[in-house]
Amino acid sequence: MRSTVLYVTTVLIWGSTWLAIEYQLGVVAPEVSLVYRFSIAALLMWIYCLIKQLPMQFSIKNHFFFMTLACCNFGFNYLILYWAQNYLTSAMTSIAFSTLLIMNIINTRIFFGRPIAPRILIGATLGLVGIIALFWQDIKTLDFASEAIIGLGLSLGGTFVASLGNMTSVRNSSNNIGIMQGNAWGMLYGSLFLLIFTLSSGSEFSLDTRLPYIASLLYLSIFGTVIAFACYFLLLKDIGPDKASYSVVLFPVVAVTLSMLFEGFVWQTSTVIGFVLVLIGNVIVLTPMDKMRVILAGTKGVEQGGG
Repeated sequence: MRSTVLYVTTVLIWGSTWLAIEYQLGVVAPEVSLVYRFSIAALLMWIYCLIKQLPMQFSIKNHFFFMTLACCNFGFNYLILYWAQNYLTSAMTSIAFSTLLIMNIINTRIFFGRPIAPRILIGATLGLVGIIALFWQDIKTLDFASEAIIGLGLSLGGTFVASLGNMTSVRNSSNNIGIMQGNAWGMLYGSLFLLIFTLSSGSEFSLDTRLPYIASLLYLSIFGTVIAFACYFLLLKDIGPDKASYSVVLFPVVAVTLSMLFEGFVWQTSTVIGFVLVLIGNVIVLTPMDKMRVILAGTKGVEQGGG
């Protein structure tokens, strides 16, 4: 029951954050909103670590990797994705972000030398074809000035930066750095880096006092950053990373559903095909071949029994 609650909570929160980001755009500059978001999250994380009396002192070398984590997972990846949602609906951005699984596998091979299973290549190919189908209306015209193409490029760029952050997190964990402490330092550095970027870019610090902005900011800070990460890390501990990773496949389902309700997201034939291919590709990537054979064997048995 605990694992089920954690799993559902993670999927619902992270799947809904894409819509919440939409309410952050418009009045306040994205980088300013992110300074607010990660400052609140960092404060809460540090309060938690201090209450739990977790060790917070680390070597200079580890602080370098905390800074890398900050830039890639708690800073500029989000900034790029916020920019992307100026051009795309939350549903399309979420679907593009689901390619994180494939990028993680490829980067794991590059940075840690882990082999890539044949199913990964199949899943990656389906995912790539799915992305092409999703944005086919703009890709076929080869208009690189198109808003959809710009949004796609930003989404994939932000996803790649996030993948590099994931690799940094793997490195930190392998060096016995606690996840909560690493995230606390990462969020602190992330908010500082975003603050420096915001000041240097000349962006105006303003605050949209309307309820949608304040509510979405608090939701993204407390639920989308602090609570969702805590639930996901507990899930990793309870059921392992292979099963917990399936939550990433379900994020777009939640995002698309909310986008249809609140953003008027309209399905097209190419959109349906692309969405299905991306989901199938991710499932193949996450499903070991022995489990795939069992599933296929069970399906074949049902078909024969029904005949």
